[in-house]
Amino acid sequence: MDIIHLLPDSVANQIAAGEVVQRPASVVKELLENSIDAHATQIQIVLREAGRELIQVIDNGIGMSPTDARMAFEKHATSKIEQAADLFDLHTMGFRGEALASVAAVAEVELRTRRREDEAGVLIALAGSQLQRQEPCACPAGANFQVRNLFYNVPARRKFLKSNQTELSNIMQEIQHVALAHPQVEMTVTHNDVMVLQLTPGTYKQRIVQLFSKGLSQQLLPIQVENDLMNISGFVGAPEGARKKGALQFFFVNGRFMKHPYFHKAVLECYQDLIPEGTQPNYFIYLLVDPQSIDVNIHPTKTEIKFENESARWHILMATIREALGKYNAVPTIDFDQADAPEVEPQYLPNNKPGSEPRPRFEDYNPFRQQPPAHWESLYDLPSRMDGMLSSRLDSPSFPADEGMELPSAMDLLSGLSDDEKPQSTRRVPYLQVGNRYIVGNARGGMMLIDQHRAHLCILYDRYHHQISNRQGLTQHELFPEMIEVSPADEPHLQAILPELGYLGFELDNLGGGTYAVNGKPASLDSSVNIHELMLQMIEAAREEVHGVGEELDRRLALRLAKAQAIPYGRQIGEEEMQQLVDSLLALPDHQMTPDGHPVMTLVPNDVLASQL
Repeated sequence: MDIIHLLPDSVANQIAAGEVVQRPASVVKELLENSIDAHATQIQIVLREAGRELIQVIDNGIGMSPTDARMAFEKHATSKIEQAADLFDLHTMGFRGEALASVAAVAEVELRTRRREDEAGVLIALAGSQLQRQEPCACPAGANFQVRNLFYNVPARRKFLKSNQTELSNIMQEIQHVALAHPQVEMTVTHNDVMVLQLTPGTYKQRIVQLFSKGLSQQLLPIQVENDLMNISGFVGAPEGARKKGALQFFFVNGRFMKHPYFHKAVLECYQDLIPEGTQPNYFIYLLVDPQSIDVNIHPTKTEIKFENESARWHILMATIREALGKYNAVPTIDFDQADAPEVEPQYLPNNKPGSEPRPRFEDYNPFRQQPPAHWESLYDLPSRMDGMLSSRLDSPSFPADEGMELPSAMDLLSGLSDDEKPQSTRRVPYLQVGNRYIVGNARGGMMLIDQHRAHLCILYDRYHHQISNRQGLTQHELFPEMIEVSPADEPHLQAILPELGYLGFELDNLGGGTYAVNGKPASLDSSVNIHELMLQMIEAAREEVHGVGEELDRRLALRLAKAQAIPYGRQIGEEEMQQLVDSLLALPDHQMTPDGHPVMTLVPNDVLASQL
């Protein structure tokens, strides 16, 4: 009995749709690209429940005839190409003829469209690839797509959609890609009857500022070069605008957003030694190349693109960016040519010129004659290489059970000390700071080592997590509120975590257009903390939490805020502050590991110390 058979068209279309339509953002992307190919100058996007219930895209493009409108939903039906050779001479966003067929296979779709020369338009309705009705209708010139109940006939796919804020954020990212590539197009976005984005036509720089922040305008350095291989234009960010999280990094080729790790590396090479470690520069780079020199037919999403002569283009891109940074004086220049430098006579103080009588010296003077306090004596006994030993000890992969020993609890470390071992003034364990990084204390059987940054991180995390869990955050109101701006893709995440931020002590007022006034901050927040950078870290924590608001999100937010506040490495702290830090650490239920799994303290036994001395 034969067992191989052809799948029904409806099943085959659903399988194919899995490559093209992965989530609501995929539908928005395909419909927007069709509007761009139709030469639309105005596009409206209407969403309900982050695209689960409704995705509507209305444009004023060229529209379609009744026959074309019906054919557009057939698989591999397209007006963009006619033969295989056209794949290497593309001048449109779409070309595969899969998008509308894939959308119609997993949703209920309704299209109203009319060409400008036609008196009446056409209405076409489909569900699960099946035509429901086709009839004349009155409608404006252009196209009006309504996609309802996405994945209604594929419940497994619908079940695995993320939270509304995550899906809306993904939609806004796709809208950003199209908006940045086509600043001449007016665009509006409405979600659940609320206008969330309104973009007016303008230049590339104006569109960047509209989407992100006005403050970004001063940080954009223009780049421009034209040659036979490609034209490069756009902007790179000034080094001081580099971000730890949420860097704005966009590549476009021939008006199409793309991801290109190789070119991204070229940009990072230009910023080497110009930005702090762990930060990323912003950039908006537009490439214009001969369509025959690239291949965009790698994946249905069309974001992976292959280039001819990639190495040559890589060097051109790097040279262009370095020139822009050089003009901005970002790259320091040192003149080693001293041939024509004038000679300057050395100046001598009175009684100190060559040949004059030397200044009198006081042989008996000894500023260190007075003995230091007793509890500082141990400092002079520490070897100069102690800092390296502490670092390797705390960061050892086998910590805390290296060298075959089991780490006792902190209370065990401090117990058993005689009063003679404690300072007479306090009868408490003396602490010393080593390398402005570690706190060293005496303990039974050896020396206790504490990482000051990680210790403070644990203390702050416990405090902030308790505030969120118990809704007890204290707010310090601001006389002059600070303004922050977030991108359309970040705003859904910020909206979702506003209650948790309130429990921490933040008070944010939505002014519209992605702008928020910070009317209050946590009372314990250091005034030196960059609020905008901190908000980006909080948004990143919300983005990482795929299951929405809950205990895990509370933990992530508390950890982000604690990291922003914790004592940094390199800061000198006083003896009293060290004492308070250690006391607070030892009072925690879990004081040996940070919430993100790094060791806080260890014990160096006496025999190990002896071997180092």
